[in-house]
Parts: sequence; structure tokens; C-alpha cells
Amino acid sequence: MGITVENLTKTYGAQKAVDNISFEVKTGEILGFLGPNGAGKTTTMKIITCFMAPSSGDVKVGNISIYEDQDAIKQKIGYLPESNPLYLDMPVLEYLEFAALIQKVPKEKINKRIAEMVYVTGLNAEKHKKIGELSKGYRQRVGLAQALIHDPEILILDEPTTGLDPNQIVEIRNLIREIGREKTVILSTHILPEVEEIADRILILNQGKIVADGTAETLRRQATGSEILRVQILDSDVNEAAKALQNLETVKSLDFVPDATNTFIVTSVEETSSRRAIYDLCVRNKWFLSELTPIETKLEDVFRELTMN
Repeated sequence: MGITVENLTKTYGAQKAVDNISFEVKTGEILGFLGPNGAGKTTTMKIITCFMAPSSGDVKVGNISIYEDQDAIKQKIGYLPESNPLYLDMPVLEYLEFAALIQKVPKEKINKRIAEMVYVTGLNAEKHKKIGELSKGYRQRVGLAQALIHDPEILILDEPTTGLDPNQIVEIRNLIREIGREKTVILSTHILPEVEEIADRILILNQGKIVADGTAETLRRQATGSEILRVQILDSDVNEAAKALQNLETVKSLDFVPDATNTFIVTSVEETSSRRAIYDLCVRNKWFLSELTPIETKLEDVFRELTMN
């Protein structure tokens, strides 16, 4: 089931937390929400889940508008908020039964759903404990279990790995990836490698506006605008090689790499590649091309460039 956000705006007085944004999430897609604190990620999620009303605009879950039938939308969504509110005095199984009843799971199916969620989220060893006795990682698992208990078609997760240790983060990531094979997922996080590893697509928000939308590879390519190569040419005079590289039609600029033998950073003209031309140049001059490596812009650099204002 897909989600369509149309001209969504949320204001608090004179401040626009969300500023006229539009995007779609396709069925079965994992969308990663990125942005600094206050960018509008959590507000957008709360509007999609019908926990908050927008100032203007619309959200459609499937074909249902948030103005038409919010109860029907909530039945289709599993939501894990950043705070992960849990009843710490309740045992895990009792809490999941409570969550199932709230989500109107038929009584004859509740025990089966609880057993499935305990298995899927890896809670079996801790299922008889009170939630307050669990580690942070297992509490996150309980939060995921309650979000999934009614078998929703859409899962919305706000900072699901906050406060977890590295081992717990890997476990939760793997779990989300497994869930994403069957459900539409929106994932908000500050951990850039996490969203790059899990998400099919990344949407970056800044000051309530969408500043980027695409795959990690697409965003990196858009940020640089040009191919950048690290090139090492041996068996040649460094100045002769540099001059020959600069004379190639596809080369926009060239820089020497300090403390590296006959090594250059070559920037290609926009929308072109210099790899073939560099290879052919070395063949003609009988130079040994020992390195020809594309340099990718890191997602962290893309994020900073788009949100530092």
C-alpha cells in the first residue's frame, strides 16, 4: 500500500514545521527520512499516522484521505514513535495482548499473532519478563512487536535505533530489512550509514522543506555534478603526464596528490567520463596506468551541503 503526501504544511504560530511538501512512497518501498533536528521529519510522520492534523494539504494512505477515515488509516499503519512509550510494569506477553486488543485483532487470532511477533522480533528469551526489566534493545523489539501486532501494510519508524549499542543496531536493522520485504516502510534516523544500508530511497528535509529525494547513489552524483577520478601513471615524467591529462577534451581540471608518486585527482567535464580517454592516453604513450579509481562523495558530505544553512 502506497502513501501520497500533497502540499503538506504544518505551522506553529509564525513557524512552519512542514512547508508545502509533496512526495510519494510506493508499495513495498523503504523510504529513509533524513534531516537535522527540527527539520519536520517527526511532524510529517505524526500527520501521516493521524496523530496530528496538518494546517493544510493532504495525505492519502492507499486511496483514503486523512480527512475521510482516520480509523481505517490507523488500522493500516504500524507506528513506532521515537519515545517508544511502553507500560514498564506490564509483562511482555500481557502488553502485546493489550496492544492487539487496542488494534482490534480478532480475539481468536490474538494468541497466534503474539506468538508470531515474539518469534519475528526475537523476544522469546525475554517474553515472560516485565518490560521495565528489559534492556533498551529489547524494549525497541517490544515497540516493533506492538507496531506489527495487527499485521499492518505500512510501518512508520521514528529513530528506531536511538540509544542502542552497535550489536543491537545491527539486529534492529536486519529486522527492519526483513520487514521491508513485505511492507511499505518509512524510517527516520540520524545515522547516515543506517539509512544508506536499509532504504531504497532517501528523502532529506531541512527547515520543513524537501531538499533532496533519490537513492544514495543519485544524491551523491547530483552533489558532485562531475566524475572525479584518482589516477596514478607510472613510467612517465609527472609534468608530461599532467600536461597530457589536462589536454584531454573530457578533463575539466587536474590536481596533484601530495606525497604520492605521479598521482592526480582528475575532474571530468559535466555529464562526461574521462576513464576511456585516460586509458587510451596511457596505451599510446606506453605508460603504466596503476590506478584509475572513481571518488564518490560521501552521503555525510551531501547531507551537510544540503542542510548547513
